[in-house]
Amino acid sequence: MTYTLYIGDRMYSSWSLRGWLMLEKFSLPHELRMVGLYSGTMAQDMAALAPARLVPTLTLPDGTVVGETLAMAETLAERHPDAGLWPKEAAHRATARWLCAEMVAGFTALRGDCSMQLSHIWQGFQPSEAVLADLRRIETLFAHARQTSGHASGPLFGTYSLADVFYTPVAARIIGYDLPVSAETGAYCVELLRDPAVLSWQEAAREVTYDPEPYQLDLARRPWVL
Repeated sequence: MTYTLYIGDRMYSSWSLRGWLMLEKFSLPHELRMVGLYSGTMAQDMAALAPARLVPTLTLPDGTVVGETLAMAETLAERHPDAGLWPKEAAHRATARWLCAEMVAGFTALRGDCSMQLSHIWQGFQPSEAVLADLRRIETLFAHARQTSGHASGPLFGTYSLADVFYTPVAARIIGYDLPVSAETGAYCVELLRDPAVLSWQEAAREVTYDPEPYQLDLARRPWVL
């Protein structure tokens, strides 16, 4: 029983990273298909998946097509109830779903102004007030999750779950743009990004280069060293 996951460029596609971590971190068998986000072949590459039109898109072993990461998360959790995608305790599980849903629907300023990239860390980026408001909201949600779970550090609910999956690309934005967050949030972001699965994704991302690079800024940069 193997899933097929259609993804975009690893360096820049935050949603693809989420989709892949759902499968990789919970040891669900899968194969990857690349979609040309920047080569102009996206529509052609995804034609057989219609009406899905964005990456990631998942196909189940029976051929069922599932778009949107939250739908993918619930589908995989339903199909693999013992894999631990959601936290075991009901209150933790409900809170984790809340965090994931708000991530999908919110933080538009952070996502719009700080496109994910895993190549380097920008220096001197000045976040707008809207981005700062998103960061404050993220820290509020993290604090609530930790109060609910009783875990002051590590995965938000004690054991790695979909909540950590959904916030890994958020962590990449916080670190990649050197954004102002608390020491606790910064440490959690670094922990997410030092995960061996994320490091392997980043290593594969560096095998592809673009000229010019997407999402360039007129800022200094330093190597991505955590």
